[in-house]
Amino acid sequence: MAVREAPVDLPGMQPSRGQPFGVYVHVPFCITRCGYCDFNTYTPAELGGVNPDAWLQALRMELELAAARLDAPPVDTVFLGGGTPSLLGGERLTTLLNMVREHFVLAPGAEITTEANPESTWPEFFEAIRGAGYTRVSLGMQSVAPRVLATLDRVHSPGRSVAAAREAMAAGFEHVSLDLIYGTPGETDDDLLRSVEAAIESGVDHLSAYALVVEEGTALARRVRRGELSAPDDDVLAHRYELLDTRLAEAGLTWYEVSNWSRPGGECRHNLGYWDGGQWWGAGPGAHGYIGTTRWWNVKHPNAYAQLLAEATLPVADFEQLGAEALHTEEVLLKTRLRQGLPLDGLDDAERERAKAVVADGLLVPDGDRLVLTPRGRLLADAVVRTLLG
Repeated sequence: MAVREAPVDLPGMQPSRGQPFGVYVHVPFCITRCGYCDFNTYTPAELGGVNPDAWLQALRMELELAAARLDAPPVDTVFLGGGTPSLLGGERLTTLLNMVREHFVLAPGAEITTEANPESTWPEFFEAIRGAGYTRVSLGMQSVAPRVLATLDRVHSPGRSVAAAREAMAAGFEHVSLDLIYGTPGETDDDLLRSVEAAIESGVDHLSAYALVVEEGTALARRVRRGELSAPDDDVLAHRYELLDTRLAEAGLTWYEVSNWSRPGGECRHNLGYWDGGQWWGAGPGAHGYIGTTRWWNVKHPNAYAQLLAEATLPVADFEQLGAEALHTEEVLLKTRLRQGLPLDGLDDAERERAKAVVADGLLVPDGDRLVLTPRGRLLADAVVRTLLG
């Protein structure tokens, strides 16, 4: 679908009752751009007029406009992603959460998460945001191997991620997550296992691990194209996944989504909402939202975002209405990736027949009225979905 010029008015829509409802806030600021990253982020040199305080004012207006048009249920989860939300500091993150509270009602026991980079956190930061009501922190660790961090253009020291996780727990956070990347050129099995061991020993209750993807337009892609680095090898990625999954299982962290492991009760409820049919308002530059059958996305650049909101206009770049076929495809795609599995009653007759072949291949296993990926099936999750959908 071609992107139209903003402003674009969203159609009328209301959240469906009985489904999780969340608020996602995209914080677009980073000090430096990591070589592998293609997220909608901006360094200070790339921003003309929008600083964090001006961005916060624009965000306040978006939340006000969103609340005015929605009969929203209580918010079950809030998630600050980026970018580097921790660059805002404790005071601004407190202000941001209070802005959400000002315009939406938080459900009792709401999960409130912020992503953070280890180099922009310190004990007082964690104490401030815990006191403000944040309940969960997700820290970008990537690796403890210096050469891997250097290849990824990460600026934190190898031990800083674990130290930051412990500072967060000392400040009262029960739920702390570390993110790993595996398959970086030059990484060894030992590099990965040392990173996994460090994450386990830190005491966190959640770990995410993602295979490195070389995204077009990134510095990493240019280095691979020039032959300076080798592209990740699929067989190596599969082997690394098996290594980390085995070690995490031994340590009591169980997979609940293909790329996510947790101790009991440590699952990220906000992300489960994405995967299991929840709805959310996406606020901030480039943020995506999904309510009813409408998906939309905001204009990307913080300056354009702020300009539209200065005119009390929602900063929507475009939207799409999902029909029955698209909704079914997404349900199969997302629920197949979950440990709870794909409900059989959501498949048509032809898909059930194809599912029998996938089960015979050892990629899915029946579990009551659901189909769950086997360990080998998790390595081939995308192929499983393609086979099921035909």
